[in-house]
Amino acid sequence: MAFNEDSRVKIPAILHLTQLGYKYLSLKEQVWDIETNIFSDIFKKSIKEINQGISEADINRLYQEVSLSLENEDLGRAFYNKLIDQSGIKLIDFKNFDNNSFHVVTELPYQKDDETFRPDIILLINGMPLVFIEVKKPNNRDGVQDEHRRMQRRFQNKKFRKFINITQLMVFSNNMKYSEDDTQMLEGAFYSTTNYFKPIFNYFREEETFDLNELLAPLSEEDENFILKDTNLLSIKNSNEYLSNKSPTTPTNAISTSLFQRDRLKFILQYALAYVEEENGLEKHVMRYPQLFATKAIENKLEAGIKKGIIWHTQGSGKTALAYFNVKHLTDYYQKKNIIPKFYFIVDRLDLLTQAAKEFTARGLVVHKVNSRDAFTRDIKSTKVIHNDSGKAEITVVNIQKFKDDPDVIKNNDYNLGVQRVFFLDEVHRSYNPKGSFLANLELADKHSIKIGLTGTPLLGKEYNSKTLFGDYIHKYYYNLSIKDGYTLRLIREEIETNYKLALKKTLEELKVLQGNSEKKVIYSHHRFVEPMLDYIVKDMEQARISMDDNTIGGMVVCDSSDQAKMMHEVFQEKYADTTTSILNLAAEEPASYGRKKNDDSKVNTAQVILHDIGTKQDRNDWVADYKAGNIDFLFVYNMLLTGFDAKRLKKLYIGRKIKSHNLLQTLTRVNRTYKKHKYGYVVDFADIQKEFDKTNQDYFNELQSELGDEMQHYSNLFKKPEEIEQEIEEIKDVLFKFNTENATVFGEQISDINDRTEIRQIAKALNNAKELYNLIRLSGNFELLEKLEFRKLTVLARLANDRLSLINTRDALEHNVDTTNILNLALEDVIFAFTKIKEEEMVLADELKNILQKTREMLGGNFDPRDPVFVSLREELERLFKKKNLSEVSKEEMEANIKALNTIYDKAKTLERENQLLRAKYDYDAKYARIHKRLMEKNPLTDSERKLFDALKGLKTAVDKEILQNSKILENESYVERMVMRLVINQFKTDQNIAVNTTDVKRINSIIVKEYMNEYNGRVA
Repeated sequence: MAFNEDSRVKIPAILHLTQLGYKYLSLKEQVWDIETNIFSDIFKKSIKEINQGISEADINRLYQEVSLSLENEDLGRAFYNKLIDQSGIKLIDFKNFDNNSFHVVTELPYQKDDETFRPDIILLINGMPLVFIEVKKPNNRDGVQDEHRRMQRRFQNKKFRKFINITQLMVFSNNMKYSEDDTQMLEGAFYSTTNYFKPIFNYFREEETFDLNELLAPLSEEDENFILKDTNLLSIKNSNEYLSNKSPTTPTNAISTSLFQRDRLKFILQYALAYVEEENGLEKHVMRYPQLFATKAIENKLEAGIKKGIIWHTQGSGKTALAYFNVKHLTDYYQKKNIIPKFYFIVDRLDLLTQAAKEFTARGLVVHKVNSRDAFTRDIKSTKVIHNDSGKAEITVVNIQKFKDDPDVIKNNDYNLGVQRVFFLDEVHRSYNPKGSFLANLELADKHSIKIGLTGTPLLGKEYNSKTLFGDYIHKYYYNLSIKDGYTLRLIREEIETNYKLALKKTLEELKVLQGNSEKKVIYSHHRFVEPMLDYIVKDMEQARISMDDNTIGGMVVCDSSDQAKMMHEVFQEKYADTTTSILNLAAEEPASYGRKKNDDSKVNTAQVILHDIGTKQDRNDWVADYKAGNIDFLFVYNMLLTGFDAKRLKKLYIGRKIKSHNLLQTLTRVNRTYKKHKYGYVVDFADIQKEFDKTNQDYFNELQSELGDEMQHYSNLFKKPEEIEQEIEEIKDVLFKFNTENATVFGEQISDINDRTEIRQIAKALNNAKELYNLIRLSGNFELLEKLEFRKLTVLARLANDRLSLINTRDALEHNVDTTNILNLALEDVIFAFTKIKEEEMVLADELKNILQKTREMLGGNFDPRDPVFVSLREELERLFKKKNLSEVSKEEMEANIKALNTIYDKAKTLERENQLLRAKYDYDAKYARIHKRLMEKNPLTDSERKLFDALKGLKTAVDKEILQNSKILENESYVERMVMRLVINQFKTDQNIAVNTTDVKRINSIIVKEYMNEYNGRVA
């Protein structure tokens, strides 16, 4: 049975939201401002209720201010600040959240000029459309990614700026459970906030248990009937699929419970959103679910009187962001108790102070830096909570490095009970010596302070037990789950090639003879040792860019000593630096322009050494910023940037010295950040880290064991193991067993006989995985695995399989789908232009062609009547453009002709859509009856008066819906429905409207109407 997303996903989700306290509104009875989609009557009434004594003039003025703020090119920041502001006239009452109004609507048009999109479900808070939900039926072709791409294009359209700025939260769901091996987020229910470029999807894994009987209000039959009647879907009321999807545990309903129950929505709107000034511009971030539950866990601990504890969140999960969110949350928490909080973020190195300060500043906090004992003493004894004059939220970042050897203890007996100090201590698995001075200083400075330890690594070793110092865990989020959630990547360890090891060994022996009893670091920093090491690294990096098909990735070399790092940079400048864009020639270049990579250039020609004694503090900040922006290929480091450094493009880490315990895990995870479509971070091992990593990993698991007990089985290594690769190879062999993989011609002929999309997708997936495994094996040094498969041949076969899959998809879309769904939902413009190089002078023309193609597809794709002769004609015109040849291969003149043809199709499709919607509105937006009306007017019209036909069908609709409303189970018996409709047709046409119809006419009318209702009941398309 075919599924329909409206009846099987959307309507059950709307019903669930009404149980969560959202009142359903029929758009037929409402008025809204089409510029903002704010329901102005509801807005004004709600504002008056939550702001007692406000005048009508003030309400109107507030409305104009809101509308004006939505015009800003600021991703809605000005509007959001108004939304959460509680100091004056409130847009939302957060103190008494139930005082606000909560509504749900469906298919509200977001329209500007000739561009329109209609989110499936919209949640209104005080008449403002702050949330929308997009649903897809399960097992849809491209999962939620299809909607992701569509939304990405819409967000880049400045016509929709006001709608983007007002939206705070979005959910995308195809009503499927999360898949264990789904790295592309195809299946499940995901949440996001807005972004002008690309919304970031997030998993939501609920950690709390709800009493649904208490949380959900009973669903009244009256409300259900009203919603079904308003959406013209009364026929589905007793279908099994609809009844199943009304369950509160379906993925769409479950994420709605997690995000949109009132307490959660209040929390998210008030505390879980942040505007971040990133290198590439302003972004809006929403709390990841582990940050949300950690924040709630901190509050629970404080409520229980517990003043210290540890947050164990894996590297890359956003601990600095977590601290920022808690500054917002805990400020309100304590102010409700008439206490003013003062926040500190404690680090143990100057570079981490700089990094943390930058992260907080990017999120809008004022940062006060403390980098000396005297400054800390003054700050602790000061009664001032903030140091800035603007009154903005502030955090003090403290570097404890200067405290380590200081025996004096800061004593502060002047406690101000109206001030609550909150210390976030970063990386509590190290540096906090219980016998040292800093913790004693911290304790005696304010014995009432809150101490929240942050760590991303196991608390290894017994010498300094962090749990003893900082208390039990407040919240935990391990790297395995972080990998599954797509926040971090698994790692591939690469061994260096044997011939290089031998050459390096020979060089070392020669240097030892020359240098005598010199220290190891002197030998390792010698020019003769560094040069071949650097040669290997540069060659490896350039090969990686080619293998990964991405010239934007960067590398970092962790050197044996600062002297080696300096020599590495010196040799690089001599041998590899591009003299026209060299960092040495910065004075002659525009700021941040040097070394900018071209997309077609895999060469490595820019590098910088980052050491505490090289350059000024500002220089180092600029170099790091340029590296993150992609203007520098390599960084050479010793101790700096091994923790707290977050550069997503860093995908190759070269380790040139042994690193111990938690420091090793910290260093390794510099390459675990998500970036583009990369699945792994790569660690090149010059120092034989495997043994140390195995020990570190075992300690990590021992710590997990003590926390998790029997749940240990769900955790695996950070590194991908050779055994896993071997297992995947066996799976590939099984899939390809029947085919000739030795001869590409024969293989191509074999798969050309396959027309089943599922089968060819399985083959293509196996071959694409083989291509990926080939790169992994070569990079990781497990060369014996290369003997398991003919990887080079499989790369050729992968292209053939992918081509076959594309052909099947396109052919099916063009030829085998009567309802035209596939051709109109398939992003043909992406397929056509994906792998084709277009001449530079034709790029603008090609973009115009893609844009008009997309608009035409989406305009036709929204048509509810695929049997309309005009629609069929337009669809066939569109098909002819594709059947002639690949559009990207045509000449400039042909491209212009195609643009003209597409514009003609688009204009006709727009006219058809306008006429369809006018007719649909006449039937209370019931597409069934609009289609019935058109079928009865197209061939042998029953009457010359279209109005009389409408009157007859409108009366018939009322009569049929009344019968179904009284007993929706009648649709289980199609023959009964036929007899019932036959009787009603005769009454409406002959008796009420006096339209002369014969037996043949009655049968024809009856057949069309019954088919529409039964299609709807059975979930079939029109």
